[in-house]
Amino acid sequence: MPINKLQFKPGIDKQNTQYGAEGGWVDCDMVRFRYGVPEKIGGWQPAVGTNLIGAARDIHTYTDLAGDSLAVIGTDRKLYTYYDNNFYDITPLSTTIAATFTFTSATTIVNVLATSNGAIAGDFVTFSGVSGVNVVNITNANMGQEFEIQTITDANNFKIDVASIATPGAVTTSGSATSAAFQINIGTDATVIGNGWGAASWGFSTWNTARPTGVITANPRIWQIDNFGEDILATIVGGKTYYFDTSAFISPRNTRATLLANAPTQSNFMTISPRDRHVIFFGTQTTPGNTNTYDPMAVLFGSQESITDFTPNATNTAGFQRLSAGNRIVTAVPTRGDILILTNTSAHSMQFVGPPFTFSFKQIGTNCGTLATHSAVEAENVVYWMSDGAFYLFDGVIKEIPCSVQDYVFQDLNEDEHSIIYAGVNLDFAEVNWFYASSGSTAIDRVVTYNYLERLWTVGTLARTTWASKDIFANPLATRYYPNSTTLAQPTVIGLTDGVSTLYDQEKGTNDDTSAITAFITSGDVDIVDGDNSMFIKRYIPDFKDQSGGLNMQFLVRQYPGATQTVASSTVVYSTTTKVDMRARGRQVAIKIISTDVDTKWRYGTLRIDGQQDGLR
Repeated sequence: MPINKLQFKPGIDKQNTQYGAEGGWVDCDMVRFRYGVPEKIGGWQPAVGTNLIGAARDIHTYTDLAGDSLAVIGTDRKLYTYYDNNFYDITPLSTTIAATFTFTSATTIVNVLATSNGAIAGDFVTFSGVSGVNVVNITNANMGQEFEIQTITDANNFKIDVASIATPGAVTTSGSATSAAFQINIGTDATVIGNGWGAASWGFSTWNTARPTGVITANPRIWQIDNFGEDILATIVGGKTYYFDTSAFISPRNTRATLLANAPTQSNFMTISPRDRHVIFFGTQTTPGNTNTYDPMAVLFGSQESITDFTPNATNTAGFQRLSAGNRIVTAVPTRGDILILTNTSAHSMQFVGPPFTFSFKQIGTNCGTLATHSAVEAENVVYWMSDGAFYLFDGVIKEIPCSVQDYVFQDLNEDEHSIIYAGVNLDFAEVNWFYASSGSTAIDRVVTYNYLERLWTVGTLARTTWASKDIFANPLATRYYPNSTTLAQPTVIGLTDGVSTLYDQEKGTNDDTSAITAFITSGDVDIVDGDNSMFIKRYIPDFKDQSGGLNMQFLVRQYPGATQTVASSTVVYSTTTKVDMRARGRQVAIKIISTDVDTKWRYGTLRIDGQQDGLR
């Protein structure tokens, strides 16, 4: 029998059975398609030698007036700027007051009295102007540092832990600090689910009837960050907005973000209209600062070229509009000179029209809302987003994107963690990635990728909590969260609890830093003979482009679609491998390509097999 080619359609198909996906690919990890064939994705390396404290939830890259490249990153616990290959803590302060310390010998727990401090457990406080500490093993300088608050005693007192400094010995005097600088309250890194007291409303059902479990009591801390010229506006989703002056930061590099004056104190989203430079809040207060005017469907825009004028009057261009379709505005994406607004159920266009109305609003879609603050992204003038059960795009018209992995994604999506979904664009490969938490995880552990040029899908386990495309920096920047680590945390915090994020340069090298990336792809079944006969395969000829390192090639055979696959051949092939002799018999065959070594790179070509028709036995 002549040598036959085994050719496969590009993209991953998980909508069909493995036999129904005949001639295609059914599973992969750390693999993309380019020019119609699969290849291993690029590697990544840490961008900085230190880590961010907390789970990163947004990243925004921009340039200042001098042409310097910067990024601002918001985590559930802090706000940072990334500049000149270093992280700088720019977390806003909530208050600065005096404090006194009370030590107890032989215990590392110290009580701090700071009147009406407003702190919660997990917040950060930095003491300065420390004096009067007369404790064995502990000095004034030891206490003049940043601490994490361990527990709250009451409105005036809290506990810190000095275990990483020393265990206090005999206590003569306790000491004080002229300044205790409290950072804004931290958020959470995942949704908090409650089912105890207060989990349901008063009067719900009857006495002794179980209340519903899984009631969300706190959403994760999510940031939305944008730049107004060379300066930054950073909004906590559902909360306040902060201002970061880039030029004031560059020289001393110790400037923090501050509360944005006159802005709403509760907003679902914020963006800057790039065409006309209006600051726009969505799902916000119609009267800034008045909590009674919060409306999840309201759009409030400030006066043109201003970041502090949000109250409409006869001499400015500020104003507001209430949208009608949906329960809450989720996100908004500037595109094609306009702004696409996505609620939980609908889509709207916001267009700058000038005086007297400033903006016009038009509903352009129904049953096409989005799931999260960062689940929509623009790539090459097209907006792509993840909805409830489907994916959509807007290129002037809203369209549902056919998806060959739709059930795989949405039937294994943690519905309690929708808010942490993050979409990112990889421009060099025409890819939109959606990073999400699977049903068994409270942290991001999956990615689904759409190649918008070749219109095909892949899946994987690349876990990234934020992603910035390479338009400002040489490589895409992305973050990964390590919930059980404090390794290399910056800045140094005494008593720091677990949870750090690493910023990576993506598409750099071929490894996971210095470790191997395990990549694989599996094909669907292919009928290698028709009728009741089987085929005996005696050799194959591998074909890979740009291969470095060894690849494990497996042949999986079976007689019937419902039968268990058998690994008939498993061989490591190299760029120098010309052919592989083997013995395999089956009616249907699938292949699996696996790479597990460091410095491995490959792109699949065309596989050829040599076999002959055989009987069923």
